[in-house]
Amino acid sequence: MKVTIAGVGPGNSGLLTAQAAGAISRSRVLIGAPRLLDGFPDHPGEKFAAAAPREIAERISTLSQGPVAVLVSGDPGFFSAAKRLGGLLAGYEVEILCGVSSLSYFAARIGIPWEDVKLVSLHGREGNPGPWVRANRRTFFLTGGKWRVQDICRRLCDAGLGELPAFAGEELSYSGERIASGTVHALAQGSFRDLAVLLVENPRPLTPSGVPGLPDSCFIRGKAPMTKSEVRSVILSKLRPQNGETLYDVGAGTGSVAVELALQNPAGSVYAVERSPDCCELIAKNRDQFALGNLEIIAGKAPEALGPLPAPDAAFVGGSSGNLREIIEALIQKNPAVRIVVSAVTLETAAQATACLRDYDLRDAEIVQVAVSRADPVGSCHMMRAQNPVTIFSTRGKG
Repeated sequence: MKVTIAGVGPGNSGLLTAQAAGAISRSRVLIGAPRLLDGFPDHPGEKFAAAAPREIAERISTLSQGPVAVLVSGDPGFFSAAKRLGGLLAGYEVEILCGVSSLSYFAARIGIPWEDVKLVSLHGREGNPGPWVRANRRTFFLTGGKWRVQDICRRLCDAGLGELPAFAGEELSYSGERIASGTVHALAQGSFRDLAVLLVENPRPLTPSGVPGLPDSCFIRGKAPMTKSEVRSVILSKLRPQNGETLYDVGAGTGSVAVELALQNPAGSVYAVERSPDCCELIAKNRDQFALGNLEIIAGKAPEALGPLPAPDAAFVGGSSGNLREIIEALIQKNPAVRIVVSAVTLETAAQATACLRDYDLRDAEIVQVAVSRADPVGSCHMMRAQNPVTIFSTRGKG
């Protein structure tokens, strides 16, 4: 039986491609969300309301003949049920037909290009919009559920991003279409329905192109040690964080590494483990100024404090209080394939890290030393002043 998964665009039948229209007209059965089925009142075939991929697949399995057209909103390749549905239709002849996405339609309506837009769906999902907006020049949100346009904008206002320009659109392509523009703060005062999108512009993103190593001046500092920008860049490049991962910063100090991990990992979780109450307060201040809802502070001493945490995909150990071997053992026990980066300022810590590389069955071990000098003014001239060299160990478990 042939099953066509057809993108029907934002909803207006005038935006349906000729190819999709032809496939739908030839189908004996239409399956889709009620809103999409309502767009084909004169279709003579059977119609079944279903939106979840498994529900659609189960309905198809009860049919004796086709062809069948499954209607999905926008484009099948853009946050669509088609992603999961394809894997549930083994044994059928499946055809996927593209459609006009809400992003391409909305970008055309407000007159902007969209090749550099960061795409985020908060429709029925958990998330934290602040890091996305801070890190990208343009961020496009699909909204819905508890994340309506006004909810996202209020959260961005709480993060100090209320003055950024933004555009919102609801009921796109329908007769009740509404497009609003203004600051994030202005849109936060409005009321938008679930069927809406939001685009926020940030002319000065903190981490353009995902480059790590924010200036040290971005962080609130006290007496706690802080991993400096240049060293932090190398640490993050060795750790290779991927969005959606669970990450640790052990001995987090001021939390500069944890903050950058959370900015690069808005869909994941970051745990900053720190035994000093004063440092925990500093981490909280830095977390709050960046509005990082995905960064959790764990007050306690490692490795004991690691026990209740979910298994890490990667971990940075910046402070171990002499317990480096026990910390590495705990990380490997939690995830045998964990990626580990250790920074050592003292010879004793470097010796412990070297011994761990020797004694444990680890993979891809690498040791580099970073020695940074910075120019300081001396009268009318400048003099290079050396910073403490830092030895960086990177490796991964054998799992």
